Amino acid sequence: MTFNAKILPRICDVARTDWNALLPARDAPDYHPFTDWDFLNALEESGCVGANTGWQPAHIWLQDASGNGAGCAPLYVKSHSMGEYVFDQGWADAAARSGQDYYPKLQCAVPFTPVNGPRLISQTPGAETAMVQTLKDICLQNDMSGVHLTFGDKNLVQRLAEQGFLIRTDRQFHFFNRGYKNFDEFLAGLTARKRKKIKAERRKAAEHVQIKRLRGDDIKPEHWDAFYHFYQDTSARKWGRAYLTRAFFAAVHAHMGEQILLVLAYQDDTPIAGALNFIGGDALYGRHWGAAVDIPFLHFELCYYQAVEAAVNMGLSRVEAGAQGEHKLARGYEPVTTYSAHYLTNPGLHEAVANFLERERRAVKHHIDVLNELTPFRKGD
Repeated sequence: MTFNAKILPRICDVARTDWNALLPARDAPDYHPFTDWDFLNALEESGCVGANTGWQPAHIWLQDASGNGAGCAPLYVKSHSMGEYVFDQGWADAAARSGQDYYPKLQCAVPFTPVNGPRLISQTPGAETAMVQTLKDICLQNDMSGVHLTFGDKNLVQRLAEQGFLIRTDRQFHFFNRGYKNFDEFLAGLTARKRKKIKAERRKAAEHVQIKRLRGDDIKPEHWDAFYHFYQDTSARKWGRAYLTRAFFAAVHAHMGEQILLVLAYQDDTPIAGALNFIGGDALYGRHWGAAVDIPFLHFELCYYQAVEAAVNMGLSRVEAGAQGEHKLARGYEPVTTYSAHYLTNPGLHEAVANFLERERRAVKHHIDVLNELTPFRKGD
């Protein structure tokens, strides 16, 4: 089948209905909010990506011979490696030492979002191969160092390995809902010591705050104002930069309000902390958190325990709690492998990175095996 690939400097250069027609419906089990046209457009319209951010949109839009949408991929030209959560700065340094330009590069990903999900999106036979070739062609025609597809589906990444991409692995911590009716039933599956510890942490947090879970029209501008303040404070203390703007939160609320769960903690009717989650077809995605007051165990309560309760109440199969954080293990979150694929145009850099990744994959697997022995669940459950 013949395809025509277009590169979109703005997501709005393709109609919302056309892009989303290639995605599962929002009420489908495999719906993923971060490749939704509305999410990607909110990033662009609010200035989080685009000119002067180092994230220049260059999305792939694939059409068949009749001009119908056949495939799409979120794609960016990058002039740095920030906001990706798959760290390749060492590769950039190695390239520089050998006299190569590492930037610009292509990033097939969702900006600032370390969440597993679809990347080369299509249900048309042959479309995925056409998009892969488009990625390679862009690199070669524009003298780019390579393509980095991050937080992709394992099966996709394995198919890309057959087309010259290098596989990289890492680990995250996810909660899996094993048909629990409520939070207490989840706790019953833990060892007595861990169960007691979690109950104590929740009691301590509850002594200081009242907690509200808000969704859709229940979220008001003043709630976003408070959360944005928390988000900025946490970003400044942890990373030094808040990638998302206040306008972004307004945009996603306007068009994806039912896909958002905002958890706020109050003292005397004043919000003092919050955690933002996105709701997928069968998963809850924990994204950002912040607090104006330092309260023991409040982070665990808002980000982990409230997310577990919400997922169980909504009948979702899992909670993906973002990057890093071995402290999640003791709270009932389990280690999982994440995958990315990397195509490097320079043969020398490709070989050096391939050797590094082979060792890194072994180390990641060993680490996950060790972590699986340390989960708080009763053995045999």
